Amino acid sequence: MAARVLETSAPALSAPALEVQRLRKRLVKRPRTVVLGLLALLVAALLIRVLLGSYTVTFPDFLTILQGGTIEGARGARFIVMEDKLPRAVLGALVGLAFGCSGAIFQLLLRNPLASPDILGISSGASLGAVIGIVFFGATGFVLSGFAVAFALCLGLIIMALARGSGSVGNRFVLMGIGIAELSGAIINYMLARIDISSARSAVVWITGSLAPANWNRIEIVLVILLLVFPLVALIHINLHAVSVGEELAHGLGLNVPATRWSSISLAVVLAAVGTAAAGPIAFVAFVSGPIARRLLGGRHSLLASALVGAIIVVLADFITANYIPGGDLPVGVLTGALGAPVLIWLLIQSQKEGR
Repeated sequence: MAARVLETSAPALSAPALEVQRLRKRLVKRPRTVVLGLLALLVAALLIRVLLGSYTVTFPDFLTILQGGTIEGARGARFIVMEDKLPRAVLGALVGLAFGCSGAIFQLLLRNPLASPDILGISSGASLGAVIGIVFFGATGFVLSGFAVAFALCLGLIIMALARGSGSVGNRFVLMGIGIAELSGAIINYMLARIDISSARSAVVWITGSLAPANWNRIEIVLVILLLVFPLVALIHINLHAVSVGEELAHGLGLNVPATRWSSISLAVVLAAVGTAAAGPIAFVAFVSGPIARRLLGGRHSLLASALVGAIIVVLADFITANYIPGGDLPVGVLTGALGAPVLIWLLIQSQKEGR
């Protein structure tokens, strides 16, 4: 009799548990599927950037070039691929990863959709440092990147200091960042109006954002820095998510909220500065990467997915500007700036509809 009771009651008790288990599997499976899909899209974007365009290369020829061989009847193919197409694709991917991750950290931590390096003045600070290095010190290469990173970090620290006080940290940080961005832009415009044409042409890259200066030395520098920064981001990302949910919950878990907040912001500043130092402030990439990734993930935050979205955007945008925009090779920042605003407006409209 007891056995019969157990047999009849077991299905009723296990059904909710099975449903919960099914939902958990779905929640775990979706991020993995999205990340794997974004990785595949990034690889496809890199191949499109290298193989297609005004000068096409077949995949077997590309493999031959990578192995050090030459193509019969097209001896210039190796130079075009190895010194132009591939460096721009690789640098674009690295810069996009940096911008996408940086924007996602700011938006997650400050809980403000306007929080991105573009709005907060971090990108403007890096541009200001680069322009000062060009105008007053004739800096190039690694030294020029050092100027950009140093100024971005300095302005980031200034914004952090000004944002302390009562009220919402996110709102104060955004407002202070907007002010710093306007001040940096004004100084840059003043210097451009006072320098010679050749220096101004060099400084344009650090204002609009371009992958034209891509080379393997620059790629190596960016790659080394990202290999140092991304593991640190991976170490703090769990604490970062806890702080973003609420400070009381984070305190209850035993976290040092101020240390987590400012260390996360510092890493985001470094990522934005490195991206800007390598290719200039490519507009709206950091701004839209996080929202796009969240929509793909059903509203969940993912720094990895945001970074991959940023890389895909930069690589494909550079492919379009280099091959299909009339009038020659435009800086990639021109296209991302033109398309980023409508995308952002669309995302805001969609979020408002979902909130009704």
